[in-house]
Amino acid sequence: MAEARCPASCGELLQGWINGGEKLVSCPIDWFSEVEVRAGPPMADERPLSRRMLDQVIKHFGVNPGDVPPLRIERRSTIPIAKGLASSTADIAATAVATARWLGRELDEMTLARLCLRLEPTDSTVFKALTLFDHRRGTCHISHHWLPQLDILILESPHTLTTAASHQQIHDDQLRAQAQPLQNAWLLFQQSCVAHSPGLLGAAATLSARARNALLPKPGFETLLRFVEQQDLYGLNVAHSGTVVGLLLNARTHDTDRLMAALAETGLLRHYTRQHITRLVAGGVR
Repeated sequence: MAEARCPASCGELLQGWINGGEKLVSCPIDWFSEVEVRAGPPMADERPLSRRMLDQVIKHFGVNPGDVPPLRIERRSTIPIAKGLASSTADIAATAVATARWLGRELDEMTLARLCLRLEPTDSTVFKALTLFDHRRGTCHISHHWLPQLDILILESPHTLTTAASHQQIHDDQLRAQAQPLQNAWLLFQQSCVAHSPGLLGAAATLSARARNALLPKPGFETLLRFVEQQDLYGLNVAHSGTVVGLLLNARTHDTDRLMAALAETGLLRHYTRQHITRLVAGGVR
């Protein structure tokens, strides 16, 4: 038996046309998909991509499938699906590492990313550091090793949106038209990492969220922006190909109970019917 777990992501800190193509910086949080691989028959509710990943890892290491007994993939996760929380990347990345461990092997981050990309666009939660990543081709990988002390109030909509569906709605020419604000957001993000400034990080994420809202509107977005300013939060981020919004804060200085009461008064919670307090964590599969 072998186990692994990979964090979800509260949308993205940045996503858009940066340095000549679409890229993202995921926002890994303390919410995990846990996977166990062991000998046994497959489960009836097994996710097809997880099985494909298991088979792919066996092939990657040059192991003869005939020498491998039937393997069972057990997944434990409460991460909502199709909300922009990187549930699929968490599942397949954890499956890959658990499979490698069952074989007595290891996967480095870039190999893991390439294996995931063969199956679908991949969040940069597979990297331990906050990373600008080309989530479709893997041609860009720029890591920053500052881990902000950041809490996130996730606002979850009852609505779903798959990554594939969002890509059908948003085209490259629309993303190219937003290259300047995204480049500005990327510069702010880099400055935040150098200065260790959650405020600059929040400003970068908010700038990216504003740009994406023109293409994929979030309910009550302008009210959310006013709320961030009124409550002196660091900023907000969004799922650029999903439906969740994250309010970026410090739970030691921002009273979350008071924030929730103030949110209720705005009427925003009719759009975002579930809320979760999380924190930013290092990415990478454990």
